[in-house]
Amino acid sequence: MEVAPLNMGFRDFLRSSAAIFRLAHKSDRDEFTLYLKLVALGIAVVGTIGFIIKLVGAIFFG
Repeated sequence: MEVAPLNMGFRDFLRSSAAIFRLAHKSDRDEFTLYLKLVALGIAVVGTIGFIIKLVGAIFFG
């Protein structure tokens, strides 16, 4: 997939947008729940890392 130049015209933008919409599809229920679980896992991991950093900082720097 090519990256469009910044000075592309309006017609080129519409043509590129139409190509993206042709490739896109609505997620079914299983795919949606998979994405939901992955996002929740990512949030939990980031939150856990933040909690550990905060805990270590509180222990060492009181």
